[in-house]
Amino acid sequence: MNINSLDLNLLQTLDVLLTELNVTRAAQRLHLSQPSVSAQLARLRTLFDDPLLLPGPRGMLPTARAQALREPLRLALEALERAVAPPDAFNPANADNIWRIAATDYTASALVLPALNLIRAAAPQSRMAVYALNPPQILQQLEKGELDVVFHTGDSAPASLHQRKLFSERYVLAGRRDHPQLQQPLTLEQFCQLDFVMVSPDGGGFHAATDRALAKLGRTRRVALSVPHFLFMLEALENSDLVAVLPERLVRRATQLTLLTPPLDIEGFDILLLWHERLHRDPAQQWLRQQIVAAL
Repeated sequence: MNINSLDLNLLQTLDVLLTELNVTRAAQRLHLSQPSVSAQLARLRTLFDDPLLLPGPRGMLPTARAQALREPLRLALEALERAVAPPDAFNPANADNIWRIAATDYTASALVLPALNLIRAAAPQSRMAVYALNPPQILQQLEKGELDVVFHTGDSAPASLHQRKLFSERYVLAGRRDHPQLQQPLTLEQFCQLDFVMVSPDGGGFHAATDRALAKLGRTRRVALSVPHFLFMLEALENSDLVAVLPERLVRRATQLTLLTPPLDIEGFDILLLWHERLHRDPAQQWLRQQIVAAL
């Protein structure tokens, strides 16, 4: 039999007929007329090439074929009902989800850590995997279900993804706490005479937002060290006279550093939460996104 020739309504009728073994009672349960059920039984007999139900002394008797169909058919229809039923309400207390998040070390520090405490308190059996952000791959990773959410800057986020702005970030000037040149606000001239460390995610870069802002003023600075991660940058700041222009949220609680407002306007950036349409209505994923926002 070609499954494409089957009508789901016919299978539901057969299930009820095999339970009731009576066309009249089956029609009442199905809210159909008796002739309609009889007509469907006739179609079922043709499809299965079997009488299925035979007249008996007290109702109808299933054939061997019908008897063999009874349990598999019931289980199949129950599975189909579960598959198309609305999702159950998400209960974090019993959840064992693995949350998959892509972030830079900056957004992991600024966003994942605060959210982690909320998530662990409410969903103690769940786990979290934080992946290194790889911008060219995030759309494909989200489509495949390899990631749940992504933290991304607003300037280059894929337009096809759902997004929510989490915050706008600004830059601050940072150096070790006892840095001799950071004990008072700086002039632009003093700023340009400092030696800087900067993060270059792709490696080896010596030009960033600060340099673009300086170029508009006809000025330059010296970047003495380029590193791939913020963690290494913070260690460099604590153990040298190098300074850095950093996102404020990364260092606002760093008591070992001195923070100043740069003596020029440096364009900040927005941080977005991104997710795919395939998870947009999932109750567990909606809960995850709510926890991230609540932790801001």
